[in-house]
Amino acid sequence: MLARYTFLLLLLFPFVLSAQNARLHGIVLHEGIPVPYAHAQIKGTAWGAITTEDGSFLIENMAKGQYEINISALGYRPFSRQVELLEGLMELGNIELQEDILGLQEVVITGAMKETFVKESPVKIDVITHQYLMRNSAPTNLTESIKMINGVQETVACGVCFTNSFSINGLPGAYTAVLIDGTPLYGNLSAVYGLNGIPTTFIERIEVIKGPNSTLYGSEAVAGVINVITKDPGRQPKFGFSTMASTHGESFGTLSFAPKVGKWNTYWGLDWGYSNSFDDSNGDGFSDRIHLDRYTLFSKWSMDRPEHRRFNVFAKWYNEDRRNGVEAFVKNRAYRNIRGSDTYYGESIYTQRAELFGTYDLATKTRMWIDFAFNTHDQNSYYGAALYKAEQQIGFSNFIWNPKAGKHDLLLGLTNRLQRYDDNTVATPGRADVQYIPGVFVQDEWTVASKLTLLLGSRLDQYKNNGPIFSPRLNLKYKSGDWTTWRFNAGTGFRLVNLFTEDHAFVTGQREVVIEEELEPERSYNLSLNYNHIFTMGESQGVLDIDAFFTHFMNKIIPNYATPGKIIYANTDGYAQTRGVNVSIQQQFRFPLSYTIGASFLTSIQHDQVENGQYATQPIPFAPKWTGLTVLNYRFKKLGLTMAYTANWTGSMALPEVFDLDATGKPLETPRPTSSPVFSIHNLQLTKNLPKAKLEIFGGVQNLFDYRQVYSPLVGFNDPQTQPGFSPFFDTAYAFSPIHGRELYLGLRWSR
Repeated sequence: MLARYTFLLLLLFPFVLSAQNARLHGIVLHEGIPVPYAHAQIKGTAWGAITTEDGSFLIENMAKGQYEINISALGYRPFSRQVELLEGLMELGNIELQEDILGLQEVVITGAMKETFVKESPVKIDVITHQYLMRNSAPTNLTESIKMINGVQETVACGVCFTNSFSINGLPGAYTAVLIDGTPLYGNLSAVYGLNGIPTTFIERIEVIKGPNSTLYGSEAVAGVINVITKDPGRQPKFGFSTMASTHGESFGTLSFAPKVGKWNTYWGLDWGYSNSFDDSNGDGFSDRIHLDRYTLFSKWSMDRPEHRRFNVFAKWYNEDRRNGVEAFVKNRAYRNIRGSDTYYGESIYTQRAELFGTYDLATKTRMWIDFAFNTHDQNSYYGAALYKAEQQIGFSNFIWNPKAGKHDLLLGLTNRLQRYDDNTVATPGRADVQYIPGVFVQDEWTVASKLTLLLGSRLDQYKNNGPIFSPRLNLKYKSGDWTTWRFNAGTGFRLVNLFTEDHAFVTGQREVVIEEELEPERSYNLSLNYNHIFTMGESQGVLDIDAFFTHFMNKIIPNYATPGKIIYANTDGYAQTRGVNVSIQQQFRFPLSYTIGASFLTSIQHDQVENGQYATQPIPFAPKWTGLTVLNYRFKKLGLTMAYTANWTGSMALPEVFDLDATGKPLETPRPTSSPVFSIHNLQLTKNLPKAKLEIFGGVQNLFDYRQVYSPLVGFNDPQTQPGFSPFFDTAYAFSPIHGRELYLGLRWSR
């Protein structure tokens, strides 16, 4: 009997081969450029393939019949087509993918410290992809890229050295945690002086969460989290080069390559920036823009391991020579010999920073992994004649276990953070400040019902000087319809403050620092409600997103500039609050037009206790009452040309009380305006794709309408009794908007 069945199978074998002899070939492109590593899948079957570097795929050994092929890639809208397969090869030809500006298919990790889709996350996450950044602007580093997110702004802390940070919902930059691949390795010192060293070259996407996230990420995550996801080495072109130059004498560039080394996919790069042109349009004797030489070396390694287990290692070295001041200080690089001069005022900041971090999966079935990081940051700087030297080292590890039990998706973690800080101020008298901070956190993502998800979490950290600090949070996600989602968030935040790293106003300018008491940790409580609705209009798709938020601070430390010549720091006797609404709408049409329009309305106030238990209310400085964002993008297909227009709008904000000087060098009786005007910065960019040459040429204009701050950001620069910058009334804190004007730029990107 067995021999009979074997004989029949042998007779049928050629027919089986014939039935499984259909093949399907196609090339996946975006604007004529190949899309590697896209997934081509025959729906309902195991047949599929991944596109190669030239965007092509071949699916073999399929049976004849009618099927639906689905093609997907991160950053692009899904593509599907009905096909009827016959024996032999079927050519689909070129398949053009459309960019997904809505980001609904993006995989994110920030909200729950594990991979999930944007639309499925119980925590509201904003995502900006590398493609979106390059298509709409020409950012050279992270601080410039962040302007593309509604409710997030770049803030300038100094009118001479133009150090900057990120503000989320009106809170200063030190309240935002910056992560690289989910690892919080940016401390207080680097939050002010290290963020410009994150080039857009190695950024795959930027994930932003607004609101306290201390439960997962610790002290700095009071206002929110900005998580920079680096590129996958296995998905990069073998060679890449980009360069850009501007009419302000600036030039930027990147050289990269991605070789395969044994089991390792690697990605190497050198990024540089240069600016050394003196321009004093406002006549205050100081250059209106920063002078710098900046170099960043980076390398990422990713090992091919069984069961797709991760082993990623990323290293970066960053060196910046940043300076500005009077013309005699910066011209012909004179600063190199006169740093610290009490005759020619200038600010010179030498920064060197090294980072190493990575992820190692211990096992896939038990879902355990380790995140690890180490960085060292060295700063040697002069602000006029004042020397400020500081060092900071941070070692970090996270052991994470992600078990699942029925409807519960758990996350358990053990954190170890060892940090050392030393400087030449009274912050570290005689010896460095060394802290070991152990922590433990637990999180439960509970699928209560098909439309309801509950996320509960808590964290406990042990601090040397402050004891244990507990931080809980609650997130609730409810889908009221197929395309409508509500998210409610409640949580606490805490922050340990180091004034001498976060606010260098104590050395820039001539104000005296006064610390009235031993500063306690700041604490905050936050509530937010998010409404997210996906809509369709004809063949277009869009997203309406509304956030309402409220944050209450206790022990908030706010610098007081009211006393001339002094900055007074103290925990507020009362409390501070920020509350507001973020509204944004994005829409992507079938024809090549997309837009984003967003606005944020914000109230930021502090209540200080005065006599008889009464409170005096005043606005928090540099927190705008409202901001706006506009992004328009149109593609001229026949010309291979993309046009992008962006605009950032900034409403009035409270400013510190400062006094100009009269002809004799004495302060005037009337201060400058304590409220800023409304202003906007508009940009226009054109990008031309040359697919055959694998070349992209871009150019545009920033600050299209040539807006400049009317007042110099400096006060006391014209004291006739002293050299410029050395007046006892000299101050750099009146910086609320750009002071450099219109700028044209031209650049190119090439890869193969």
